Amino acid sequence: MEPVVDWLQRIWDDWGFEIVVSVAVLIGALILIIVTKRALARWSQRVQDRYAASPDPADREQGQRILTITSVLSIVISITVWVVVVLTIMATWGIPMSPLVAVGATVGVAVGFGAQDFIKDVIGGFFILVEDQYSVGDVVTVAGVSGSVEAITIRTTILRDLDGNQHHVPNGEIRVASNLTSGFSRVVIDVPVSYDTDLDVALEVITDEAYRMAKEEAWADTFLEDPANLGVNELDHSAVNIRILFTTVSEERWTVKREFLKRIKQRLDREGIEIPYQYVNIIDRGPDQAAS
Repeated sequence: MEPVVDWLQRIWDDWGFEIVVSVAVLIGALILIIVTKRALARWSQRVQDRYAASPDPADREQGQRILTITSVLSIVISITVWVVVVLTIMATWGIPMSPLVAVGATVGVAVGFGAQDFIKDVIGGFFILVEDQYSVGDVVTVAGVSGSVEAITIRTTILRDLDGNQHHVPNGEIRVASNLTSGFSRVVIDVPVSYDTDLDVALEVITDEAYRMAKEEAWADTFLEDPANLGVNELDHSAVNIRILFTTVSEERWTVKREFLKRIKQRLDREGIEIPYQYVNIIDRGPDQAAS
């Protein structure tokens, strides 16, 4: 028993300070990680309780975004704490860091080349979430793909296009994100009329039909501003294009466009205003003309 006690005493005499410091650093790191994760978990639960029951889809998406950022933040904190712990313990025991730094740099370069796309996707996804560039349910165009956003993960954005195809777009590939339904939308419609039309009458008819639609009870909540008739926009080779502008709630922009196109076609027909269209003249050459 005495040799064991003597051996332990020698260890304590030689490395007692290093042992105490190392244990203290490990315990402190564990306490810090546990406290941080519990605090983040409680905050996430409060956020979930606040937003999950909201009838507003934007609130639910905001809650999901905060939870995603919280989970990423928890991972970053854990990695940072353990890196500091390892470096502190190495310094306490006098372990040279140069070889570790050299090996770490080599491994980092190798991993960097292999996982640079993944890292780029993660960083891109983090900033998409933090900056609220778009949310689930928005219609966007990213990386040449358009569709409704079904999900935003830390690595990819999942879109569903009008044909029902699902697209997984890596966040690192997104250079420009065009949100078609952020806050409000504008519907720009060019109504063509023939060159022999009285433009003053056509402008009055188109404006009147736009205001009639905007003031109807079924559509009043869809329009955020009164329609704006921008006048003659273009003298086309076969038509005079009159431009009308609507400012609508985001999700109704296409519905408004389709409904107005139907209405203005019916209204112009009633008013006797011609909408030009392409046609083909067929000349029937008789046998005598063909022979000559």
